[in-house]
Formats: sequence, structure tokens, C-alpha cells
Amino acid sequence: MKRCSWCEGDPLYESYHDNEWGVPVKDDAKLFEFLILETFQAGLSWITVLRKRENFRDAFDRFDYKKIASYGEDKIADLLNDRGIIRNKLKVRATITNAKAFMKVQEEFGSFSNYIWGFTDHKPLQNQHTSMKEVPANTPLSDRISKDLKKRGFKFVGTTVVYAHMQATGMVNDHVTDCFRHQEIMDYE
Repeated sequence: MKRCSWCEGDPLYESYHDNEWGVPVKDDAKLFEFLILETFQAGLSWITVLRKRENFRDAFDRFDYKKIASYGEDKIADLLNDRGIIRNKLKVRATITNAKAFMKVQEEFGSFSNYIWGFTDHKPLQNQHTSMKEVPANTPLSDRISKDLKKRGFKFVGTTVVYAHMQATGMVNDHVTDCFRHQEIMDYE
């Protein structure tokens, strides 16, 4: 079975690639989880975040953005002492800020999904990359989304983080053309 080369050789990476990466996500709770995980990934390898994913879920109340939005200094201190997660004060605080901004977007658009998927006309963008070397780190669209998110008060949502979020949540199909998931994602409804 042919996969995208970035995941080969690590069972956790392969499972993530085979079952999640690039599959369109329209559920707000899952979109928030990926947004937070991508935020913490900034500057690190994705496998580092994947290995700590369950710890993140436990530490951040299963990514319940309503709870996260109400975190105070005691909870922040607990998170910064939690060895199971990436303990970056700016990213922890950004998670709280982003939970609040996320709910404002929901109020305005009915759901975060309506907002974010509106940038792609609610359909995945289908790329035809034949090599991982062709896959960009960002695009003019991720630039535009990043600017809009920042304008709405989100933190740690640079264009590369946004593009990674788009890939993870299936807004863009960046599976290479000979990967077994490429056509499945193209056919996904």
C-alpha cells in the first residue's frame, strides 16, 4: 500500500495518515481540536504533538472550547506544570484566547465550520501533487485565512499553521497522487 512519504515507518504517523489526515472535518469540536494541536505544533514536529495528543485531550478538558474559554490563572499554572503536554506559556494562553474567538465566530456564522469552510466554497480543494516536494507550506488562501483569523482575535495562526490545519481537516487534499488515500479523499462526500 503506497502512502505519502512523510508518514512512512512510524505506526502512529501511518495510522494518523491513513485515518485522519486530509479527511474533511465539519464538526466544530474536532476543528477546534486540530486548531489547538496545530498551534502547539508550531516550531516542532507533528509526531511530537501526536505522541502527546491524549495528554492534551486530558489536560484541556477534551478540547471543550467553552470550558477552555473560562480557564483562569490556577488552570494555566496547572497546564504549565503538566509534563504530558508542550508547556509553552504563550501557546497555553493563546488556546484560551482562541477558544473565546472561536465562540465569537460561531455566533456570527452559526458554526466555525461554516466560517472556515466558506473559504473553499464548502468543498475540499483537490491538489494533484506527485511528490511531497510539491506540497507547499502555505498558499495565498492560507495567507488570507490567517489574516482573517488574526483580525478576529486568534493567536498563533500564521499562514503555515493555517495551511497545516487545512491539510489536517481536509480543506485541501495534499495526499500525493499515488497515495492510496488520494482518490478516496477526492471521492469523499
